[in-house]
Amino acid sequence: MRAAPGGGRPSKPANGTRGVNKQLHLFIKALVDSVRDLAPIVVVIAFFQLVVLQQPIPNLGEIFFGAILVVLGLTFFVRGLEMGLFPIGEKMAYAFARKGSVLWLMAFAFALGFGTTVAEPALMAVADEAAQIAADSGVIARDKAAMKDYATGLRYTVAISVGFAIVVGVIRIIRGWPIQYLIIGGYVGVVVMTLFAPEQIIGIAYDSGGVTTSTITVPLVAALGIGLASSIQGRNPMIDGFGLIAFASLTPMIFVMGYGMLLS
Repeated sequence: MRAAPGGGRPSKPANGTRGVNKQLHLFIKALVDSVRDLAPIVVVIAFFQLVVLQQPIPNLGEIFFGAILVVLGLTFFVRGLEMGLFPIGEKMAYAFARKGSVLWLMAFAFALGFGTTVAEPALMAVADEAAQIAADSGVIARDKAAMKDYATGLRYTVAISVGFAIVVGVIRIIRGWPIQYLIIGGYVGVVVMTLFAPEQIIGIAYDSGGVTTSTITVPLVAALGIGLASSIQGRNPMIDGFGLIAFASLTPMIFVMGYGMLLS
């Protein structure tokens, strides 16, 4: 340890300052990346608004302020994933693999899939919109209680389906099953269910597969798969670690069509 000038007490390394500077550097880098990623969207919207439609951009100040919020929100979100969700997901997968309890691993996989999906903002929005359309078309009663029950049932059906998908995906990683067989079999099931499901539910079922794998679900599910594949001998994270998200976007289609058949 180096002595301070003038014979004073030894100075400590500025580890805290270095850590802050590193995090600030990473945040600025993420901020620049967010601006770069959003730039094509801004260019496309501006081009069609000004050149094709030949109309001025309305409320330019509000739009500019909103764009700043989007950039900041995306930056904080990405840094939060890198600092928190991805590491904790991988560490928990490692811990369950070392523990050697398949039952607890299955319980965690289902709870993770269910919990992240039921809290997914995109799913909430789609479920509420589906309930409104169902009420307008006479599928359900046009009152708040019936619409709430319909939206809640839809959300929980999708959440259960994602939990089931993550469990099957974890078993696939443990057993080393090829992902393509599960995906092909799943889509065959989707086609078969489409033949029997009520027409009003088919579009909702197809869209539910997309909205479930969004902001909250994807990071944790991906981290679980990669961490689990990395911790099991003989598994390749590139081959076995990915695929959970694809399967999690497939099962809601089957489950939601089944939900519609039960209600009809």
